Amino acid sequence: MGQETFVVAYDDDTNDTAVLDCAIARASKAGAKLVIIHVLEWSQYSFLSNEELAERHKRRTEELSRAESHVITPALERAKAAGVEATGIVKHGSVADLVVKAAATEKAEFIFVGRSGSGEARARIFGSVPLAIAQIATVPTVIVP
Repeated sequence: MGQETFVVAYDDDTNDTAVLDCAIARASKAGAKLVIIHVLEWSQYSFLSNEELAERHKRRTEELSRAESHVITPALERAKAAGVEATGIVKHGSVADLVVKAAATEKAEFIFVGRSGSGEARARIFGSVPLAIAQIATVPTVIVP
């Protein structure tokens, strides 16, 4: 049996590292590696002019670069400091779909995701990212408060 892999859905609130800390602790105990994924919501379904498409592409490239340097790199450094092997992914698209796809691609045993920060019960019950991931995931999903 090979090394286990845990996928961590990590958002850009780098002040709240509970999900990352939990995943690092579990990976350290299990000798697992982490795949930390940060997804920027982006809909491809929009009718835009050629100029708007060019501007959108430029913004998308800038956002990916910022996410890599400000979200993924510090997360990878945190894992490395704890002695946990980790890689990072930054994508544009549907968070739930891309996290679950990453788990399948990486043959992950678990997905770790932080609970939504919204204070409204309706937002937590209907349409929250953690719930969407848990509903479509093919592996156990750990929702970290």
